[in-house]
Amino acid sequence: MGTLYMVATPIGNLDDITYRAVETLKSVSLIGCEDTRHSLRLLNHLNISKKLISCRSQNELKAAERVIAHLESGEDAAYVSDAGTPGISDPGARLAGAVREAGFTVTPIPGASAVTTLISASSITGKSFTFAGFLSPKQGRRRRVLSDYMSREDSVIIYESPFRIVKLLTDIADIDSNRELFIGRELTKRHEELLSGSAETLLEELKSRDSIKGELIILVSGQKKG
Repeated sequence: MGTLYMVATPIGNLDDITYRAVETLKSVSLIGCEDTRHSLRLLNHLNISKKLISCRSQNELKAAERVIAHLESGEDAAYVSDAGTPGISDPGARLAGAVREAGFTVTPIPGASAVTTLISASSITGKSFTFAGFLSPKQGRRRRVLSDYMSREDSVIIYESPFRIVKLLTDIADIDSNRELFIGRELTKRHEELLSGSAETLLEELKSRDSIKGELIILVSGQKKG
């Protein structure tokens, strides 16, 4: 019986892929991809040529049927999302669940993750954090969720696009202008930027820019005791 490997890929710098991930991608005969065109660039960089199938959020369960049929033939398969670790604000969880339910082994191949990358460089301390991913684009819902998260003692990590980052920071500053933040933009890429300061300070900094490029990840410190 075949095995499905959930393979973490670089979040920017292609050299961040692990030796084990490369060897795994070389060894399997089928790779499911969130976006085959995106994954093909990585595989070409690694000089790996394999059969690729689309496995994105819109067709994940249908793609799982193809993966399971492949595993039933005794062949191994891998899954990669566009960047980072599958299942972290990316497809992969439903695929892994369907494959495991069908009786096959699902093996994780760990590697890059924007969440742990940001935490490792931040000065915000704490024993726990909540991963919120992308919040609602609707202001009312977003503010309600933020108010709940920011009332807790643990930090919260949020993903945001460059088109909505100012709106998000405005909401955070309205709730607590002095709340300490740590922001990563274009992590591990050529124009990587790390910013730290209060919500109000970072809001003014980003509002002053003519343009903001690249996705961002924001670490919001928890509510202090007392």
